[in-house]
Parts: sequence; C-alpha cells; structure tokens
Amino acid sequence: MIRTLSPRFGLLAGACLFAGSLLADVKVDSATFGAIEARAIGPAVTSGRIAAIDGVASDPKTIYVGAAGGGVWKSTNGGTSFKPIFDKFTQSIGSITVDQAHPATVWVGTGEVWVRNSTSVGTGIYKTTDGGDNWKFMGLPNSERIGKIVVDPKNSDIVYVAVLGHLWNANEDRGLYKTTDGGKTWQKILYVNPDTGCSDVVVDPQEPHAVYASMWQYRRYPWTFKSGGPGSGLYRSIDSGKTWEKAKVGLPEGDLGRIALALSPARPSTVYAVVEAKKSALYKSDDLGRSWTLVNSESTMGVRPFYFSLLVADPKDYNRLYKPGFVLARAATAARASTCWARASAVRCIRTCMRCGSTRCNLRRSTSAPMAASTNRSTTALLGRFCAT
Repeated sequence: MIRTLSPRFGLLAGACLFAGSLLADVKVDSATFGAIEARAIGPAVTSGRIAAIDGVASDPKTIYVGAAGGGVWKSTNGGTSFKPIFDKFTQSIGSITVDQAHPATVWVGTGEVWVRNSTSVGTGIYKTTDGGDNWKFMGLPNSERIGKIVVDPKNSDIVYVAVLGHLWNANEDRGLYKTTDGGKTWQKILYVNPDTGCSDVVVDPQEPHAVYASMWQYRRYPWTFKSGGPGSGLYRSIDSGKTWEKAKVGLPEGDLGRIALALSPARPSTVYAVVEAKKSALYKSDDLGRSWTLVNSESTMGVRPFYFSLLVADPKDYNRLYKPGFVLARAATAARASTCWARASAVRCIRTCMRCGSTRCNLRRSTSAPMAASTNRSTTALLGRFCAT
C-alpha cells in the first residue's frame, strides 16, 4: 500500500531546509553570545569530594580545605566563605597540614588518597610561608599520592610525609619520608616493598622522637581492587625514625589492610588504630605502641575500611574519638573495653536507654539516623544527654 504525505508535512520539511541554509551562513565567534559567559554546572560530586582539611589552632576561623579534584581553598571567617589559593598547581589534594608553630606555613601533599576508581594523581609536595599567597614545590615528584604530613611540634624544619604511592602499578617511591631542613632534602626512613605505601603517620606532641606509621599494601585494577597483604603493618619508632619495630602483640593475625592512627595531645602515650582485617576493629595501646587491646569491633569500624580510614582524637579528651564513614561516629568512652559509638547527628536510641529505661528516647532530631548504644553502664553519660527525662 502506498501512503501519501500530507501538504502540512511538506510545508514543515521545506521550513526546516530553509532554516538549515540560513544557519550554514552563520559564523560563531567570541561576539556571538555578547556578554554571556560560560559557567560551571558540574560535575557536582565526582572528584568534588573534600579530601583533606586543617585549621589554625590559634585562629580557629582560618581553615584550609583540599578537594579531591578541586585544589586548595582557604577561609578566614570560619567557613562562611572560601577562596581558591592553589589554582596554578595540581588540583588533586591528598593532605594539608598547618605548621601550628608558624601558622602562615602550610604544607600540601597532592594526589587523593581515598583511592576509589575516580581519583586523580598528584605531583609531589608544596609549601607556603605566607598563608597561601605564594607556593613552592618541595619535591617528591613521583609520590603520586601523599596521605599525611606531620610537622615536628618542637622543630618546624622536621617534617614527616606518608607517601602512599601509585594506585595502578608498583612504585619504588612509596614509604615514609622525613626532612630535617624544611623540605630541601628528603630521606626515606621506612619502606617495605614496591606494592606497599605509607598510609598514615602520627608523632607524639610531647616526645616527638616517638613516631607511629602504618603501611598498606594495595592495588587497583580495571576490574577489581585489592586491599591488604603481607606488606601491611603498624610500626613504631622511639628514635625519630632511625629504627623501627613492627607491632604485633594484640593485633589481628594474618594479612592486614589499611590502618588509621590517632593520638590525643591530652594523653599521647595512648595510641588508637582502626585496623582493616578479617574482622576490622578499633585497637588501643597504652604503652607507646608495644602492645594493643581490642576496644570495639562494631560494624562502624569495618564499613569500607580502605576508604573510610580516618580517626580523629579529641585534643582535650583522649577518651573521645571521631570516625567518619557513611555517618560521623563518636566514641565518648574509648578507654574502656565496651565503647559506645554514636552517630554524631543522631539523638535516637535503638537499644534500651540506660537513664530512662525506654527503647526509644523521646527527644530526637532525626528519625533516620539511629544511635548504636551499648548496654554497658559506661554509656550512661553519653545516652543521658540524648534522653528527655
């Protein structure tokens, strides 16, 4: 059967052909759109993650923030507004550290260390001595990812740098580095093998010769990701990194994965570690890292351990810890074996409240963020603050 096109269709086709002939004669140049300027509309999430942050202790309103793929930003009004200060350099940021003895001095390690498959790479370590107005490249060009920078609290020329290294291949430049001349020269003071990088380092603020470092064997492939292996481990040094001892007493047996470290200036002899293992958990040492005790093995400790590997100790209360994850978890009794971890944004109990005896606290701000509460009596102080009675 033959179908006949309507006259209306013929008119439409003719109009399209005429419009196309006109557009062919239009030239697009800088004047075409006049004063209209292009603006960024995304991506809003991918590589827009906040990868690092630090602030000035003597001026808490001054904050430095590093983005996974957006450079370094500075705020001098407590985060009300930010300005970019690192646009001329590598935009993938792994770590930021303010020299608290000289707050205008800030160190930036490039290369995101939260190693998902969309991470970019870094080009080494940079330093500013004027609060971010000017930057100087300080070396470690083949590091690719710098996980942590620690400035000796008693000597600003001494800096420790945890180099995680390459994500997709073996890399001899991995390990823990140290400078004693403000970054002019670097020495690799802890190294395991080309597949194992240094993921974290902490220094005792009272006795800086006590240094703790975690080594992580990892590799990403196009089809999978491997976290952990015989190269992973927790190390301690009591001579500023000249010699090292691998911690084993009390830690899980078998291959370990990524390890996050934390200590509080309130009691730096107590060291905490979130250890990725067959059963990931929080561990504590009260003897400068010689031996370790399991503190908490709740699911909060094991959620995506290769990615949410960050632990922060309260600077005034060594029993209080914070651990970011899908939610922000807080421990108020970390020194005890039965630790209560709570979602910091939540005020609803999912077990019996030790103060009011009910299965649900009356006061709540969120019904979607349950607070995991232990029935141990040590949690009374924490739960009491969330109870309406």
